[in-house]
Parts: sequence; C-alpha cells; structure tokens
Amino acid sequence: MATRPNVNVFAVAKGDKDKALPTVGAVPLPSVFTTPIRNDVVRFVHTNVAKNARQAYAVTRRQGHRTTAESWGTGRAVARIPRASGGGTNRSGQGAYGNQCRGGHMFSATKTFRRWHRHVNKNQRRLAVISALAASAVPSLVISRGHRIESIPEIPFVVDDSVATINKTKAAVAFLRAVGAIADVEKVDASRRVRPTKGKWRNRRYLSRKGPLLILASKSGANAFANVRGVDVANVDYLNLLQLAPGGHLGRFCIWSKGAFERLQSIYGSTTVASTVKAGYQLPLPLIRNEDITRVINSAEIQKVLRRKARPFRTTRGQVNPLRNRAALKALSPFATVQLFNRAVSDRARAKASATRRKNRKAEVKARRAGLEASIQANKKTPKKAAAKPAAKAATKATAKK
Repeated sequence: MATRPNVNVFAVAKGDKDKALPTVGAVPLPSVFTTPIRNDVVRFVHTNVAKNARQAYAVTRRQGHRTTAESWGTGRAVARIPRASGGGTNRSGQGAYGNQCRGGHMFSATKTFRRWHRHVNKNQRRLAVISALAASAVPSLVISRGHRIESIPEIPFVVDDSVATINKTKAAVAFLRAVGAIADVEKVDASRRVRPTKGKWRNRRYLSRKGPLLILASKSGANAFANVRGVDVANVDYLNLLQLAPGGHLGRFCIWSKGAFERLQSIYGSTTVASTVKAGYQLPLPLIRNEDITRVINSAEIQKVLRRKARPFRTTRGQVNPLRNRAALKALSPFATVQLFNRAVSDRARAKASATRRKNRKAEVKARRAGLEASIQANKKTPKKAAAKPAAKAATKATAKK
C-alpha cells in the first residue's frame, strides 16, 4: 500500500520526452490507498461477478428424438436400446435416442434454467474494489502484472483535468507518448493474436493484453481513447473490479485525472470518517498496525515475555519386542521379572553342577590313565618264563591227537 502524504499532479501539455514532466501541483493521498490488500477477496469476488455477464444457452429438448424408434425387446440377441423404425435404408435398425448412439441426445442435456448468475455481498464487492485500488498504487504489483511503467514518473499517476477534453485520437496518442505510457500501449498491440479456441467464430476472434486504465471524474469525455487499443476509460463513481483487476490479478496501471483522484476521499471516506456517497460506509480497519511481523516478533518487548522453547512432545513410540526389552516385558507382566530371576538362578546352579561333574570326570579319567600306565611299567620289569622243551611239547601234541 502507498503511504506518501501527497501525490504530484502532472501537466497534460505535450513536452519533450527527454525532459521530466512538469508538475502543476500536488494532492493529498486518499485513505483508500492505505487499506490492506486482500487478494483472496479479490479472487472470490471476481470469479463470481464475472459470471453475471453470461447468457443462457441450451440444446433443444427434442434433440436426438426427431426420429421414430422403439426397442426390439428381448429374445433377439441384440441390445434393448430403441432402434429406428422402417426398412430399406441404413438408418432402419440403428440405435437411437441414447447418448451413446449416433444422432442421439446428449447426456445431462443443458438447460436454460441453470443458475447462471451469482449474488455477491455489497461489502465484499466494496472490499475487493478498495483492495484493487490500493494495489494499483504499489509499483511492484503493477510491474509484476506486466505493465510497462519504466517511464512513468510515479505511481499513482495523476494528471490535470484537461485530459478529459481530448477529442482526437492523434491527440490521445500524443498524450500517452508525452507521459511515458505509450510503451504499455505498444505492448498491447504486440500481443494481439487470434484466439485459439472456438470463440474465434463467435465475435471474439482476437486476444490481447490489458493496457492503462484512464479514470475521469465526469461521465463523458476522453472519447478519443476509445480508438486506442488496450486503453480503457472509467468513471470514478462507477469503478468496477473487472476493470481494476482484470482476470482477478491485482495491479492495473491507472492514470487518474486530478478531479477523479480528489473525489476518492469523499466516495470511500477513511477508517474514522464515513463516506459522503456510500451511506454509513467506512474503510475497514487493518488487522495489524505494523506489517513487519519479523521485527515485531524479534522485538525486546515480545521476547522478554515469551517462555522457553518447549521440547517436542512425542505422542507415538515405535513398537518394542518384550522378549528383548525388559521394561516392555515388565509392563506387560510384572511377574515376568521374578520368573526371569528364578530362571537365572536355576541356570547358574545347573551350570555349576555341570562344571563340577565335568571336573570329577576329568579327575577320574586322569586317575584311571595313571593306573594303566603304572601297570604297563610293572609288566615291563617282570622276567619272562623259560620255554618248554621240544620233547615235552611233542608228547603233549601226540596225546591230544589220541
């Protein structure tokens, strides 16, 4: 939003383009330019207001039913869709009436009693208009919308009231060239193209961008601008959102006459003084006084009363295996800790008994091995008996044979 106290008024007289435009005075900035910009309201109002220019259309109720047709019924192995009567032509026996049939009616046929228009509350329309007016005074929004305002001295741009007396197109073009707005008009000429859709057959063949909007204080005047493509002329008493924000996009480049600019204060009033034209209407109060939220939050007055940053509270916890997590097992079964303790005690006792048995067995094996080695040594020290005589052995064999 604009916050300057005064706005310069520039002369309409043709001057040198290399020199600065002469000023003929200054006017105070109307309060409407300081109102908050509500882009959401502008989009909503533009969407609904733009629907009020639509005309009703529909297909005739007899569409698709201009032939005699009747279903063949069941038993003939064909669909039960109505079929054209007669014979001897290709048309006879073909499906009719249905939306899936050639020459049939359309699905959910359009009706002229559709709800074409939309009602928008008066306060919403007014809020959208003042938001569009406030946005037209912000150079960054005007540039971002695509307007060529590099040669414009300042925004909002106000000229003296003699602009309303221009009655020749040549003089209108000279005025636009003198004030530096001709670049925006040339942009419109360069953007003119044939519409790509069916509208080219319906008296809206060409498309082009939007140029400057000339706003005057009187209902008549500046008729010469009607022949300059892209330049629209509006009356300050009947400002329309469709002109101030075409397409629902804020930031229309406006050229104000001095009388129209001064009349804004009486039309819309301020946050404390009511309008003299709109009964009981005042500009809405801004929700915040200081728009620099970062500066407000980081100020010492706010920081000293803030509490410390809280740790994030974990509301969920991952799944835990109770067989591996003792805390989870205890939460499920408090007696499980006793069972685990008893099992550990029995396991230690079992391990101790097993170790004792293993030790005793090793000692027994060691003792048995020592005894065996002692007997082997004793047998080695004992002398062998004398061998029997051969004769005695022979007698023994003979006796055994008998």
